[in-house]
Amino acid sequence: MPKYYEDKEEDGRACGGVREDLRQCLLESPCVLQEKKSPKQCLREGHCRSLQMTFFACKRSMVSVCSVF
Repeated sequence: MPKYYEDKEEDGRACGGVREDLRQCLLESPCVLQEKKSPKQCLREGHCRSLQMTFFACKRSMVSVCSVF
């Protein structure tokens, strides 16, 4: 369950709460704990996919096509 709404220290970065949840999900996944793979490898294999998509959607929403012009 996402924990970004709970009391956490503000890191000041965009989408910081979702970033922290994604990091925590990867560190607690069986891929990292049991298979001893790096979080980067587990992310590439598709672990924590829903949080990854939420994080990328949050980052993508920071860029507006209208502001480019």
